[in-house]
Amino acid sequence: MGRVQDKVAIVTGGAGGLGSAEALLLGKEGATVIVTDVDQAAVESVAAEIAKSGGKALAIKHDVTRESEWGKVIDRALEEFGRLDVLVNNAGVIIYKTIEDTSLAEWQWLMRVNLDGVFLGTKAAIAAMKKTGGGSIVNIASVAGLIGNPDAAAYHASKGGVRSFSRAAAIECSKAGYGYNIRVNSIYPGVIETKMADDLKLDESKYRTALSWHAMGHFGEPQDVAYGVLYLASDESKFLTGSELVIDGGWTAR
Repeated sequence: MGRVQDKVAIVTGGAGGLGSAEALLLGKEGATVIVTDVDQAAVESVAAEIAKSGGKALAIKHDVTRESEWGKVIDRALEEFGRLDVLVNNAGVIIYKTIEDTSLAEWQWLMRVNLDGVFLGTKAAIAAMKKTGGGSIVNIASVAGLIGNPDAAAYHASKGGVRSFSRAAAIECSKAGYGYNIRVNSIYPGVIETKMADDLKLDESKYRTALSWHAMGHFGEPQDVAYGVLYLASDESKFLTGSELVIDGGWTAR
């Protein structure tokens, strides 16, 4: 208990399976958590659960693709709690389509959420964190940013972008760059048992194929990723920046 005691954290996409698990664990470990999502009712439920367990939480409706909304979220964090220590860029979407069947509008929508959202969040967090001595930014990428598979090329491209962006941001925020004392790391989950994985289960063949990618023989659970977030958010990872934490059940070890 208390691994992120008294830190102030923002978790985007906090109403989803991964985001809610991350927010709940950070709250359990002592952080004040600002949970954001486009789903107001769901994110309020997550914040209420954190409070019920004795933690501190604030729910904010938030579209990560809008720069103006990022400004409001950061301003609210500073007004209410005086600082920002942790940002978890968790919000993300996926499209299961071939390249030929993916429209430009679908490609652009996915990029806005998965890549623009990470850029805007990181940009806003840097401005806030550098004023109060530093912090930790955790970007949720995907094993799809490390390997290639059919039927989700837009998703792969977005997560590959998150990977490269995170590494560049880490250097920019370090002493090798501008000395902001802000660590930037990224996480690469395999298939996790959330709503995002439900489409795989509609096709038995695709489900069995996806399962076979994981050397451990099963998909991960949201808590598996949440503990990775907790580590990178905490001072236990103070010597890590530009690092890539792969939580994929052995997928990329093959």
